[in-house]
Amino acid sequence: MANSSSRHDVVIVGGGHNGLVAAAYLARAGYRVLLLERLPRVGGAAVSAPAFRGVDARLSRYSYLVSLLPRTVVRELGLRLELRRRRIASYTPAVRDGKPTGLLVDAADAGRTRESFRALTGTDREWEAWRRFYAMTGSVAGTVFPTLTRPLPTRAELRRRVGDDAAWTALFERPLGETIEESFADDLVRGVVLTDALIGTFTRAHDPSLRQNRCFLYHVIGNGTGDWDVPVGGMGAVTGALAAAARAAGAELRTGCEVTAVATGGGGDAEVTYRHRDGEATAAARRVLVNAAPATLARLLGEEPGPAPEGAQLKVNMVLRRLPRLRDSAADPREAFAGTFHIAEGYRQLETAYAEAAAGRIPSAPPSEIYCHSLTDPSVLGPEAVRQGLQTLTLFGLHLPARLFADPAAKERALAASLAQLDAVLAEPIAGCLAEDADGRPCVEAKTPLDLEREIGLPGGHIFHRDLAFPFAAEEPEGAAARWGVATAHPDVLLCGAGAVRGGGVSGIPGHNAARAVLEDLR
Repeated sequence: MANSSSRHDVVIVGGGHNGLVAAAYLARAGYRVLLLERLPRVGGAAVSAPAFRGVDARLSRYSYLVSLLPRTVVRELGLRLELRRRRIASYTPAVRDGKPTGLLVDAADAGRTRESFRALTGTDREWEAWRRFYAMTGSVAGTVFPTLTRPLPTRAELRRRVGDDAAWTALFERPLGETIEESFADDLVRGVVLTDALIGTFTRAHDPSLRQNRCFLYHVIGNGTGDWDVPVGGMGAVTGALAAAARAAGAELRTGCEVTAVATGGGGDAEVTYRHRDGEATAAARRVLVNAAPATLARLLGEEPGPAPEGAQLKVNMVLRRLPRLRDSAADPREAFAGTFHIAEGYRQLETAYAEAAAGRIPSAPPSEIYCHSLTDPSVLGPEAVRQGLQTLTLFGLHLPARLFADPAAKERALAASLAQLDAVLAEPIAGCLAEDADGRPCVEAKTPLDLEREIGLPGGHIFHRDLAFPFAAEEPEGAAARWGVATAHPDVLLCGAGAVRGGGVSGIPGHNAARAVLEDLR
């Protein structure tokens, strides 16, 4: 087996979006940067690809929407990228007095949203509570989000900045379920609010560890608004723009290179060992940035990784011949599916599903949410697919932890149960609306946490690499890496992925912060 060695200022392990952000910033600053990616392409979970043979549609097969990517990062790196706002925030089907109906949240028309709340609940109480609650989260977002790309504040400092004791207590100190139950009376409205606390996180409304609060916070603070936008061209357009920026700055991006070990230099040069098609190689660097889960880094260092992370979701990608009709005949499918379409996500339904999954069973009514990328951005479809009227559909299922998929048959059961809940709110089965691939098979694929671990290296399929952390430090951090929330136990090895203190989601924030720590430290 051939051996080679090289020396760089910085070696980045992992070519996901955060690794690309760090590479672009550091190369622009004049450092010699080598990025190593195991797969044959960069992008990590933020990629676009055709999922079905003979169907001209490039799907965001893993991650799919963008909220947390700071505009400052887009501007500073000169990214050629368009994020398109969804007019419809959400639609939630329901049955009231035996009749199908639904709750529509129109981001551009408060009056229309108010009427929808009134039609569902009979009064304006829930609408007014909704406005008060999201005015509170919006105020917190406007304060907290800008801190994510600055040195890590202490808890006391961030609380002073928020300047609202009631909001701080509601979001940072009490289980979110207490606040939701005090704020809202309607079970469906409560559930819609709670879902942002459960995406990719196996927890419940009253979890005393506050995992739900941390998850909720990251879902409502993006760019100070909490809006989740559609990347034009799919998620691959985001990482394509980042890779172009990194290469243009002079970073070297090598794919097909699997890192097998990281050796720390104790403050001096660290060394990365990796395999590639021609053999094995080593790369020495003043700093190593790791865009992988902390558990993966521990393995590379030969250390004890601690408790294994566990993802808790089912991602289903579909291509449809046409959008299905809804049982709520007053709802336009082109509106309902353009935003977040909530399924089986009433407050009590979410708690029941959690309890069933915690007991080791596929939930009888798996909660999920759906949206149609191609309604906002048809560019992911080829000309023939557009002519045929095809549409993409993405389903993200909750409360489906990795432990449930040890049985190979569980994947099909989870998929069938999730689609059955969708069918329950449709006027026709979704199966009849699916397009077919070149082999005559329906265009539907499911990704479990175990699939994510195997395909893109997420331990346990955890989309955040590990449980999210609140965006503050308990006390004043010491050292550049700690100040930026990217420190490990080794001064020459930094985290630059979702496992950093302010990680999670397609944000680029950990990559930005790791680069800032390196610039501060080495200079």
